[in-house]
Amino acid sequence: MTNLLDLLIEILVFAAVFAGALLAERSLGGFLAVRRRIGQDVAVVTPTASSVIKNQTVSNRFLLWVQSATASKDEAESSKLRRNLSLAGFNDPAAPIWYTICRFGLALGMPIGLMTLLGLTGRPLAGMQAIVVPVVLCMLGLVMPGLYVSARASSRRAEMENEFPDALDLLVVCVEAGLGLEAAFIRVAGEVSESHPRIAREFGALADELSAGKSRADALRAMADRVDVSNVSSFVALLIQSDTLGVSVAQSLRTYSVEMREARFLKAEEKAMRIPVLMTVPIVACFMPVIIVALLLPPAIDVVRTLTPALKGENPPPAAQAPARR
Repeated sequence: MTNLLDLLIEILVFAAVFAGALLAERSLGGFLAVRRRIGQDVAVVTPTASSVIKNQTVSNRFLLWVQSATASKDEAESSKLRRNLSLAGFNDPAAPIWYTICRFGLALGMPIGLMTLLGLTGRPLAGMQAIVVPVVLCMLGLVMPGLYVSARASSRRAEMENEFPDALDLLVVCVEAGLGLEAAFIRVAGEVSESHPRIAREFGALADELSAGKSRADALRAMADRVDVSNVSSFVALLIQSDTLGVSVAQSLRTYSVEMREARFLKAEEKAMRIPVLMTVPIVACFMPVIIVALLLPPAIDVVRTLTPALKGENPPPAAQAPARR
């Protein structure tokens, strides 16, 4: 009887603790959802926390010295470097200076570090290796930052292409619900800030420029230049043309959204159709040699057993006879 009472008490205590934990989790979840919603509403009112007017100058003395020492006289080359860094997501005014520091740091640090390490371990480079290896490492140090920036820009562009259709669908819903285009950009920037942060930042920057008094066409063109994605460029051209001709923006966005969705479907179908062609390479490289060996190995063994004694002038071994049936 005592054991049964103890078991009953334990069950009741467990049920009470479980119910209390469940109620606390639901209350905390509701509170966090409300706070998250309030934060999104604040983000809708002020899509970016930074100021619209950004400082484009460098104040650090060391960075200024590096900039003056390594400044290129070709303005086109400097503009191209700033654009490449911007496409890779490095929008800080000091990004070109840090890029130069990384290049020269790797070009000098990699050879010196390798030679120091080999000298401490008692295996210094000698002969042609002492010339070729540092030169190769120096060239790699000069090239690696550019390769990293290019790879990051390509990855960012691909992510933008994947994020933009979803943001466009939400933008179409907002415009068709009665919001103006500027308010729709602000709303979409607040709603997709967690799932699609890159396109949310671009829409937020566009809303900031429009709030600062920039014309819609100039702000849209600036966004297309920052993103450098074909879908976004077509979207910007569509909006500018719709404003110029007086066409309904909602209908234009709906039509463009349908076309983009069909284009995404065709692109996915194209990738699916490439799978059999891509599978041909591993099939030929991995399966075909095994099949060929399995089919040709027994005849090859028989040929070797037959021809080897004949070449040596010996009689070939008699063929194995099947056992007689009784």
